[in-house]
Amino acid sequence: MPILRTRLLRTQLWTAAGAALALALSLLAVAPASGSAVASGCRVHYTVNEWAGGFTAQVGVTHTGSALSGWRLTWTYEGDRHVTSAWNASVTQAGHSVTAVNTAWNGALADGGSVEFGLQGTWQAAGSAPTDFALNGVPCGGDGTTPPITPPPTTPPPTTPPPTTPPSAECGDAAVCEDFEDQVGPAPAGNWRVTAPDCQGTGTATVDTAVAHSGSRSLRLDGRAGYCNHAFVAATADLSSVGPVLHVRMWVRHTTALPAAHVTFVSMPDSSQSGRALRIGGQNGALQWNRESDDATLPAQSPVGVGLSRPLPTGSWQCLRFAVDTSAPGLDTWLNEERVPGLHADGVPTQDIDQQWLARTTPPRPTALRLGWESYGTGDDTLWFDDVVVGSTPVGC
Repeated sequence: MPILRTRLLRTQLWTAAGAALALALSLLAVAPASGSAVASGCRVHYTVNEWAGGFTAQVGVTHTGSALSGWRLTWTYEGDRHVTSAWNASVTQAGHSVTAVNTAWNGALADGGSVEFGLQGTWQAAGSAPTDFALNGVPCGGDGTTPPITPPPTTPPPTTPPPTTPPSAECGDAAVCEDFEDQVGPAPAGNWRVTAPDCQGTGTATVDTAVAHSGSRSLRLDGRAGYCNHAFVAATADLSSVGPVLHVRMWVRHTTALPAAHVTFVSMPDSSQSGRALRIGGQNGALQWNRESDDATLPAQSPVGVGLSRPLPTGSWQCLRFAVDTSAPGLDTWLNEERVPGLHADGVPTQDIDQQWLARTTPPRPTALRLGWESYGTGDDTLWFDDVVVGSTPVGC
């Protein structure tokens, strides 16, 4: 089953030291650091998102030259950065030296081929983003091509074929990892069940075999306007122990622009609200978080607050990621890997953004995931969901 894995980061608190890492990538509110190295044999793009004491990095490698059956990327860190986990590569560190080796499924690199992997780590002292990348021992920036290496040995049981696609690495220990390819009928089944949290109307949920982000199936919700037209599909997985930061990554597509009225398309029952929902949807044409118990919104529904959010584009697949801190009232949201400034609650009340949201100091504790449509006024919409991952580790797009 092809899908990704998620362990999203904690609230991104940029320090002056972290700002020094902002070398190549700019976002609207913050500029995560990045480093790159280019050569006739390889090109590396390294992008960091960091907060006080921790960081994640996304590493992209493009190879030029004769085809490789295995790869090993090395670099060194300044300061005291230390890798604690990784996905889509095996990453080890000795002192300042870091080595990333391909997994069983992504070792083959054709001429012009590329691969991406991610890592998470800790830091205390400042340091620049690395630039001394070398692929299979040849510096990215040197004048040689990248020589082939023998990939690391794997020893699967004799009766078990080696994996041919990366879903297991993306899923890992994720509580939810779903591409809906195992759905065999028109109605969601198995790990998903149709539900109407408050009242049921004419909204419907089906498995779509004509529209998909990956594979041949997706989850389709035909949402209808009006309070009693709630239509959701709920994952059966219990999320009450996922954390301390709960990371969610999904691909979503819809047909109608978010209306001025309040709508919801992701709903998570929250034990800190006695089962009432933590919700993401839209209002005033832009993405919005809403807390059912007190109807608080993120961002505040002022012209400035709404302007710091983003619309959800129609007619194409969009990658939506969010991180919910269950130990503090922190929350962060990304749309297509762009951090949305208005959907960021960092624990310090900010006018027009999270001052209303942070009025409640009890951290959220989501226990389940529901995908669908809930309108509190006008607004029909048709939505598709695919490649959904929920876990304690951030998973990128």
